[in-house]
Amino acid sequence: MKIKQFQSELEKKGIHLTERQLHQFERYYELLIHWNEKVNLTAITEKEEVYLKHFYDSLTVAFFHSFEGRNIHVCDVGAGAGFPSIPLKIIFPQLQVTIVDSLKKRIVFLQQLVEELQLDNVQLFHDRAEVFGQNAAHRERYDLVLARAVANLSVLSEYCLPLVKLGGTFVAMKGSGGKGELKEGKGAIHRLGGQVMNKHFFRLPMEESERMIIQIKKEKHTPKKYPRKPGVPAKQPLT
Repeated sequence: MKIKQFQSELEKKGIHLTERQLHQFERYYELLIHWNEKVNLTAITEKEEVYLKHFYDSLTVAFFHSFEGRNIHVCDVGAGAGFPSIPLKIIFPQLQVTIVDSLKKRIVFLQQLVEELQLDNVQLFHDRAEVFGQNAAHRERYDLVLARAVANLSVLSEYCLPLVKLGGTFVAMKGSGGKGELKEGKGAIHRLGGQVMNKHFFRLPMEESERMIIQIKKEKHTPKKYPRKPGVPAKQPLT
């Protein structure tokens, strides 16, 4: 996806990029490639693929979930190199973004990225999702919790739903396996206080790979025992 195609495809969805935003995405790409030589951030390094599979793909959540309005608190769990929250922050600068990732080197990269792109109201935490979800300062505090390609949906729900406030939303961004994960994960979602509200299926432009976005509303408080201790959700997923 060339930059002009990136612009054009977003305009079809009502997202019009400013010159500053275009520059921010260009600088994002440069820093990503520079840091990727010393920190394993992504296997995707070709510019056109980064624009399609990272930048555009991250923004697809905005096609189905509204980011309009101020004081929207967003938490991105396992953001890695900043996907999807940093592209969303570039497009919607009013968002208040919290990123949690378990690898310190990725957090260091994100610190420089946030500074270089001059993004305000972005907090970065080096922590395990299981520990972060038990932290009273963050538990059930967020309007929206996002996760992209982190774990299967049962495990992901245990990482994310404890952070969503009542009435808030957890959005899982999935590929072609999302439908099967959802079928297996419905019990876990219900146990953690969530209710599946919407499922959106689409394909990325050009390469036509399948994508699925699952919107889960937080209807009940998550029981205090969740998330369980680090490593347990992945080894013993809820059913």
